[in-house]
Amino acid sequence: MSDLLQQLEALQAEAIQALAQADSSEASEAWYREYLSRQGKMTAVLRGLGQLSKEERPAVGQAANTVKVALETALQERQAMIKQIEIERALSAEGIDVTLPGRPQAVGKLHPTTTTMREIVEIFGQMGFQVYDAREVETDATNFGLLNFLPGHPARDMQDTFFTTTPDVILRTHTSPGQIHAMREYGPEPIRVILPGKCYRNEDVTARSEMMFYQVEGLAVGRNITFSDLKGVLLNFANMMYGEGRKIRFRKSYFPFTEPSVEVDVDCIICGGKGCRICKHSGWLEILGAGMVHPVVLQNGGYDPAEFSGFAFGMGIERQTMLKRSVDDIRYFYDNDVRFLDRVA
Repeated sequence: MSDLLQQLEALQAEAIQALAQADSSEASEAWYREYLSRQGKMTAVLRGLGQLSKEERPAVGQAANTVKVALETALQERQAMIKQIEIERALSAEGIDVTLPGRPQAVGKLHPTTTTMREIVEIFGQMGFQVYDAREVETDATNFGLLNFLPGHPARDMQDTFFTTTPDVILRTHTSPGQIHAMREYGPEPIRVILPGKCYRNEDVTARSEMMFYQVEGLAVGRNITFSDLKGVLLNFANMMYGEGRKIRFRKSYFPFTEPSVEVDVDCIICGGKGCRICKHSGWLEILGAGMVHPVVLQNGGYDPAEFSGFAFGMGIERQTMLKRSVDDIRYFYDNDVRFLDRVA
């Protein structure tokens, strides 16, 4: 028993002395293999436990465990010291030039919807339109009734509505209710406003539709405003938004709050009107709906239809972004996929 204990004491002293000489991570690993690994000296000494009697084994085993723990603790402390020394050596060898510029940090980008909205606002701002912030929560009257959507009107079914727990209070289905607010606030003076913002419809989310989306409404009211004025404004918008030389066409349509009403197309910006997959080989891309403000809507807004006239238009901001950046699925805008947002921003 005494011989084995003496071997353990001698091994501990030898190992501690050898560890003090280790001055690198490689040297500490070599020390571990020599003393504490399965083929190390500590294991070789412990094999002698099998030759001891049952009475001797507990005391010697406890002593062996104490030596092993002491060596493992000493190794951890030495490795921490060696790591710090190696870091200091590396820094000293490399040196630090404090005059060098810092590493550039990646910065975020505007969401493509925000970028398109700002571009549209800037274009119409150059034509004298002011931004009017309208509310997102409306009454049934301002969202439908005052815009000539009579109760039971079939057009109401085209805009599946989100209702609230308060009777007749809804989330707006389009930005057109802002027309009523703007006319009543600024009338009977002539006005030119655009109304960007969110809209909500209780629809299934597909590649072409979302339950929350952005629109921009435009409204101009004054004396002697004609359909030609509407055409000039929209042609100018198409050229500034999609590039010089654009052509537009009007197709007959129906909206309760305008008369006459039209859908407006621009010649395909991808193929130049020759026909491609994006325009479905028609040569045209639909960009917005428009028309002359209905006399009933003018009257509800506080204007005398006999003295004033006006035009209105509305467009989906995601729609403009999809056309301009060749995006074929509206759901990409709200999936929060950074790769997509980075590509189209």
